[in-house]
Amino acid sequence: MTTVSTPAAHRLTAIHPAGTRALLVELPNLPAVLALAARLAESPLPGQLDALSAAATVLVKFDSPNAARAATPVLANLDLGTAPEETGKLVEIAVHYDGADLAEVATLTGLSPEAVVAAHTGQTWRAAFGGFAPGFAYLLGENPALQVPRRSTPRTSVPAGAVALAGDYSAVYPRQSPGGWQLIGRTDAVLWSLDRSDPALIRPQDRVRFVPARPSLDLHPATAERDAGTAPGAPATPTETGGLLVVHAGLQSLIQDLGRPGLGELGVSAAGAVDPSAARQANRLVGNQAGDAVIENLMGSLALTAESDQVLAVTGARTTLHITPSDPDRSERSPAQDAPFALLVGETLTLGPATEGLRCYLGVRGGIAAEPVMGSRSTDLMSGIGPDPLAAGLRIPVGPARGAHVVGAPEPATLRPAPASGVATLRITPGPRDDWFGPAGMDVLTGQNWRVGAASNRIGVRLELDDGGTPVPRIRDGELASEGVVWGALQVPPSGLPVLFLADHPVTGGYPVIAAVVPEDLGAAAQLPPGTRVRFALIDSPTSTPQGTRS
Repeated sequence: MTTVSTPAAHRLTAIHPAGTRALLVELPNLPAVLALAARLAESPLPGQLDALSAAATVLVKFDSPNAARAATPVLANLDLGTAPEETGKLVEIAVHYDGADLAEVATLTGLSPEAVVAAHTGQTWRAAFGGFAPGFAYLLGENPALQVPRRSTPRTSVPAGAVALAGDYSAVYPRQSPGGWQLIGRTDAVLWSLDRSDPALIRPQDRVRFVPARPSLDLHPATAERDAGTAPGAPATPTETGGLLVVHAGLQSLIQDLGRPGLGELGVSAAGAVDPSAARQANRLVGNQAGDAVIENLMGSLALTAESDQVLAVTGARTTLHITPSDPDRSERSPAQDAPFALLVGETLTLGPATEGLRCYLGVRGGIAAEPVMGSRSTDLMSGIGPDPLAAGLRIPVGPARGAHVVGAPEPATLRPAPASGVATLRITPGPRDDWFGPAGMDVLTGQNWRVGAASNRIGVRLELDDGGTPVPRIRDGELASEGVVWGALQVPPSGLPVLFLADHPVTGGYPVIAAVVPEDLGAAAQLPPGTRVRFALIDSPTSTPQGTRS
């Protein structure tokens, strides 16, 4: 796919490929963004999974490269019209106007503090788009009098419920987090609660009215009630026995399935297993559905005791499996990976330290029966949604086997073998913001080795310079307005050291994305231990011959 320019009459500036399964639609202004978002919400394109609005773009994700390619000419010729004025519901939020930056905002706007409050409450705000965190909505007002810059030094902690201003927007922080917006007040409203059928109080396209809160004796209520709606999902801790008991959780063990796509507009990433091929294989071997929940374990050293007879399989990173029986008259045994095996009641399975790769996947027949959160059992470390990480003493529920699926036969490992050269190759497609770097920047990205940094995690692989390497240079100055990003995006901050986004990545980013790793290579990327050398190969499509590499 290539960038497509569109006629001004259609109000699209350009369409950029964002990986092989998404398109970044660039628009001239926010009204055009809102119009396209409303159009796509009312009439989704074939294969459309998500449409994520930002200040000047809409990122449209699809279920296949063919769907993305087919959507390009449709979008280019789409007559957007305008977004309906009454789209969404009206939300009223009571605010205590006692924010730490209220006086500063008054100085910046030339208004009195009372006039700032009057301007904030005297207009209707519209939720233009979401992002940053689940439940965070960028609210665009009718009156430009309150346009103020972000703080020169962001706060390391902004309390949940803080009401703030920055640029053209107002917002309410759903949970405690860092932030650089100007704080003018606080609200007791719960912006995000998994106890509601619709967790987000404010969704894109909603209208918001702020009203002064009535004075109360408790001027500074505890944040525990507000934070309760942002707490992680309930851990998998059933009261009954019959599942698996965690003896040792290792460095990090999480419950994961294939994620919760389609919630980007609410600031919720898809999450899910970072090596989907290994997770699917673990389920296939024990006779589960592909999307059943498994355990994703980091670097081995996991120990589980069966509280009833189970059928398990371990895939992904290479490790040794050892079963210790509770009955001393029964023999210990060491089952193979990538094959189903029985774990009888009272027996303990121990995974040794990973010897190759990074993440193991443990499937159990019937699937992990943790409580679903927003349609998925995945743990999202970025937003805190889903089951808590496993810990010693936790009982993991196992669901009943469903349907006529049979236990599978042993299979070859999905883990990509380590290359003889010692350098792992990941295929990439350019864009959507490769024009910020030009051919020289792409040459630097693809023409040298990089190293996987120790700070890498499920959010992203942080890349460091290999011996003699140079950062990726830019040819454009300035800042890029935050916009939607895809799993696999290679975002390049001013340091020139790329970050490869993985499953728990934020749904929007403020640094330009030079390229995206093809989906077929993302599982391999998630299995690269710190210190691994990586090289990027530029291709036109996932099946074309790698280009742009140097010997």
